[in-house]
Amino acid sequence: MKEVLVIYYSQTGQLFDILKNIASTVSDKKVNISYCEIVPRKKFPFPWKQEEFYGAFPETFLQIPAPLEAIPQEILQKNYDLVVLGYTTWYLTPSIPINSFLKSEEAKKILGNTPVVTVSASRNMWIMAQEKMKKLLVSNNANLVGNVALVDRNLNHISVITIVHWLMGGKKTKMLGVFPKPGVSDNDIEAASRFGFPIKKALIQNEYSSLQQDLLDVGAVKVDPSLIATDIRGNVVFTKWANHLIKKEGEERKKWLVFFKYYLLFAIWLIAPIVFVVFLLTYFPMYRKIQRDKAYYSSVALKQD
Repeated sequence: MKEVLVIYYSQTGQLFDILKNIASTVSDKKVNISYCEIVPRKKFPFPWKQEEFYGAFPETFLQIPAPLEAIPQEILQKNYDLVVLGYTTWYLTPSIPINSFLKSEEAKKILGNTPVVTVSASRNMWIMAQEKMKKLLVSNNANLVGNVALVDRNLNHISVITIVHWLMGGKKTKMLGVFPKPGVSDNDIEAASRFGFPIKKALIQNEYSSLQQDLLDVGAVKVDPSLIATDIRGNVVFTKWANHLIKKEGEERKKWLVFFKYYLLFAIWLIAPIVFVVFLLTYFPMYRKIQRDKAYYSSVALKQD
């Protein structure tokens, strides 16, 4: 009997639905699947209030761990043949609960010397979050063998509007009855079951060398080259903001978070389009590098610093 652990933090439930659909085509008489939810001691609100949403930025981006409820002993005492790790992206970074788990001793026990498939659900920018995830997995002596990255397929600025409607309103519905539904589409969530077939094949054969390519063949990852530079540049700017904000307390922090909020809106609505235009103008001169970047970010490899 093969033992698979699905470990996750899903604030809205969308990611959990994706994971269940993937697991549905992995599980059978020869494969037992267990689930473990990461639970913060201090719950993050859903729907979000603006102050709490922006207030989570510095600790998220700087990857500062928060206290978690203990992992059940029955999970810690079992050895797993494969771990499926589900996470969402907050501020171009794995969410605080998942980051906190990956910096725990429990993570080392569960993930050490174990094949891991990561599954993420995000608005559109996940590439640098996955790079951070790769490093966290290395620190736990885990073996990343596969990655699935699902995103909101709507246009960038449309998805900005709809994700705010969802996160602040709490309902994954069509805003004003006109805008598309936010997040990963219902069709993509349901179709995530197809990713279970190559995962199951690799699991049964205990051979993961071709798993990521098999996942790519069924559409597990689509790298949008126009967002790579935006993601990288965003991380540079966020580093400065986070290091500044983490030093602030009380009312002063609240004041600076308001400034950060308006900077974020400015960056999304004005700077991001400029970066996109630059990408278009340099596409042909940079074509080879773009193709190399697409291949790398689609893989499970980690560049050496």
